[in-house]
Amino acid sequence: MDEARSNRFPEEASQIVAPSADLATTLDFFQQELGFRLEMIFPADRPRVAVVAGRGVRLRLDAQAAGSPVTMRIPCVPGEEPRVLIAPGGTTVEIVAPIPPLEVPPLRPAFVVMDAPGKDGWNPGRAGMLYRDLIPGRQGGRIIASHIHIPEGGAVPDYVHFHRVRFQMIYCFRGWVRVVYEDQGPPFTLEAGDAVLQPPGIRHRVLECSPGLEVVELSSPAAHATYTDPDLDLPTKTVHNDRLYEGQRFVHHRAQRAAWKSDPWSGFEHRDLGFRLATDGLATARVVRLRAPAASTDLTHDKELLFLFVLRGRATLVDDTQSSHPLATAASAVIPPARAFTLTDPSDDFALLRVRMGSDA
Repeated sequence: MDEARSNRFPEEASQIVAPSADLATTLDFFQQELGFRLEMIFPADRPRVAVVAGRGVRLRLDAQAAGSPVTMRIPCVPGEEPRVLIAPGGTTVEIVAPIPPLEVPPLRPAFVVMDAPGKDGWNPGRAGMLYRDLIPGRQGGRIIASHIHIPEGGAVPDYVHFHRVRFQMIYCFRGWVRVVYEDQGPPFTLEAGDAVLQPPGIRHRVLECSPGLEVVELSSPAAHATYTDPDLDLPTKTVHNDRLYEGQRFVHHRAQRAAWKSDPWSGFEHRDLGFRLATDGLATARVVRLRAPAASTDLTHDKELLFLFVLRGRATLVDDTQSSHPLATAASAVIPPARAFTLTDPSDDFALLRVRMGSDA
């Protein structure tokens, strides 16, 4: 036997303590039912502690430990179905799908108008960011829209991360922000009027921004997981502009290069942000501006969402109950499907961000 090896003892490893009054039965459960391996047991003549490991978890089964039973969550192995087991010692074992399906709550449409923010209209968020919730009811949890403001410029304390989403976009409203994305080349700067479509799972990081940065972010579903990826360095060495991420492509819309086209809304024109093809018809986003005196025309839509954010100027939104809602810069509205509305008395500089979501938007 190798003497050096025989004299080497393992260092203490991180463990979760699980009270286990009947140690022998509990140990047998983890070994036979879940395939855990035994790493340590003592004392030999009357064991009261055993350490078992498997599926990324290490448990210290302790017959004399105080406290309540623990719950552990482990992914299925091939051929295994999700289920819940209770170990003899009381430990709950939740066996879940390795990648659970994305849950998108059913749409609960609501008419929403949010006024332009005042001095106290912001809530503190992560990394020094201030947030305004533009859809407080979240349309039943189906979508979230946030107006995000970073008062201080400079480096942003962000990290490489990605999101489990169905849809996510960022529109730069004021100022500039420097960002970097997986497989999309070196860092670049989003300036006012620019936008990105962040497809599901794309790794990215915010690097720095101007003082007073403001962006508008839309994501679906409203509650979604954000994962860190500390082992990935950005930018990546590869550039793969046409890569599909969960069936979607990354889009970097540059306002200065965009062409303006006539819009279906009477008296308006638009520049398209290029999201429709990139999302396979899930979402369309356009910046719409006044081109000529607009007629007071009833408007409607048949998609799951129509979101409006005023970029500059003013107008009045009249809903189908004939209620009037003044819209100024940074005001927003959500129009439910089949709800008619009218935009009247727009100022000469009136422009807005218009996002539609739904099949073949």
